[in-house]
Amino acid sequence: MPQEGRPDRMTDERTSHPHAPAGHPYAADIEAERAAWYELLGLVGSLTPAECLEPGYYVDPDWSVRDVVAHLGTWLAEAQTQFERMRAGTYEGHEVDVDALNASFLAAMAGQPWSVAWIQANAGRTMMLETWYALTEPTDEAAWWIRKSAAGHFAQHLPRLHEWVVELIDRRPRSRARGS
Repeated sequence: MPQEGRPDRMTDERTSHPHAPAGHPYAADIEAERAAWYELLGLVGSLTPAECLEPGYYVDPDWSVRDVVAHLGTWLAEAQTQFERMRAGTYEGHEVDVDALNASFLAAMAGQPWSVAWIQANAGRTMMLETWYALTEPTDEAAWWIRKSAAGHFAQHLPRLHEWVVELIDRRPRSRARGS
């Protein structure tokens, strides 16, 4: 039975999310995002909920796996909002203060339980993908949000996440063979 707030290892999410429509202008980016997401799933799925809350992913400020998942999820949700604005013709450009957005997103998710961060990231991703699939014309603005929120953003965080997961797993008590 899966633990609350963790991915169910018995379910292959790849069967529940369709691939980009044939000929989609961002098909390669969508597939890169998918691969990075499943890499994230594998890493997170190897941890206990308590390990996901352990600070040390980043230091000063202290981040846990929950914090990086919340960070990625909030950027996915923001990209969905911006894609929707593009589709509606109300998009105003990406002149955003990235550091201020990061601080705002971190503050919004601070102290949330692991299950909330995990569900929010999954929901943000699902909504973002649905809206991204609906973009039919490539634009520089959409490309900027794709780089900022999807595979390119994951690529900024996955190497450290790999290291941190190894560190957390190495901290686990090891069973000693009887009689040694």
